[in-house]
Amino acid sequence: MPKLSCRVLFAALLIASLAALLVRFPIHRLLNPHAAMDPDSELEFEMPGVLRVYKTGRVERFDGTETVPPCPDGDPANGVASKDIVLDPAAGISARLYLPAGVDAGKKLPVVVFFHGGAFMVHTAASPLYHIYAASLAAAVPAVVVSVDYRLAPEHRIPAAYDDAFAALKAVIAACRADGAEAEAEPWLAAHGDASRIVLAGDSAGGNMAHNVAIRLRKEGGIEGYGDMVSGVVLLYPYFWGKEPLGAEPTDPGYRAMFDPTWEFICGGKFGLDHPYVNPMASPEEWRQLGSRRVLVTTADQCWFVERARAYAEGIKKCGWEGELEFYETKGEAHVFFLPKHGSEKAVKELALVAEFVRRC
Repeated sequence: MPKLSCRVLFAALLIASLAALLVRFPIHRLLNPHAAMDPDSELEFEMPGVLRVYKTGRVERFDGTETVPPCPDGDPANGVASKDIVLDPAAGISARLYLPAGVDAGKKLPVVVFFHGGAFMVHTAASPLYHIYAASLAAAVPAVVVSVDYRLAPEHRIPAAYDDAFAALKAVIAACRADGAEAEAEPWLAAHGDASRIVLAGDSAGGNMAHNVAIRLRKEGGIEGYGDMVSGVVLLYPYFWGKEPLGAEPTDPGYRAMFDPTWEFICGGKFGLDHPYVNPMASPEEWRQLGSRRVLVTTADQCWFVERARAYAEGIKKCGWEGELEFYETKGEAHVFFLPKHGSEKAVKELALVAEFVRRC
């Protein structure tokens, strides 16, 4: 065969091979070998700086991953002792428990059942911000504080967090009512927890949870031997949302696109933006069943959810709920500012307000 024909044939075979290769591996994968080798490279959901979830199910968390140990011998800052406990072994629910310094033997204290924030996806009771806040609250009241760890999305979609929160409340009540003869009773709660003075509290997503636990408590007819009311509910910058803009909320689709998909993601699309879980204002007939006669709502004028907090405070009476509501708004601050700025004048003032509310419950 002539040399020219051989070269043409060779070139044709080479082109055909390359064409077959490109069909199997598109050019963008050849230019990005990592994408070709990594099946995890395709994203399902991302909250920048918070977490990233891939379509394979792999989850990367960037926020709320740092933890601090408890202080069983007392926090040097306020003397509050803390320890990690298992609240409900069967359900696998744990918590960090806080006890103020200098409590006399047998003295009963109010109990704050606290749910941390983090968009239902990040943070734990051992996160530094929440450890500092829970210990500070325990000292300020004084109260026993139970900071609950609950299952997080996306590994466990809503309503898993609500189920854990309700189970935690039942476990706390049972422990507080133990008479000391029960070998498995948690000693701090058995000795010092006053079951008649339990307050549900939480910030952001945790505020949403506190609200929904109080709703569930009454809807389900209460807890046997306890009743269907807690002494108080504290909603700190609660995470509520809705399909339509409320008040002065931005109407820009780009702005709302930062929040609408998040709720859909954490509940796996099971509950819409106007479901009572996330928008109490849309279901007044359920809202009025809130299982408490005292509610405190706090927010800040630069909080993402400030209009929702204001609407909650204004609308809860109109829905038919009978109780006392206190509303507090901090000027010039953003969402849950009191956590990163816990020592600031405004944060200290808000902590004192929350502590006084719990004392009255």
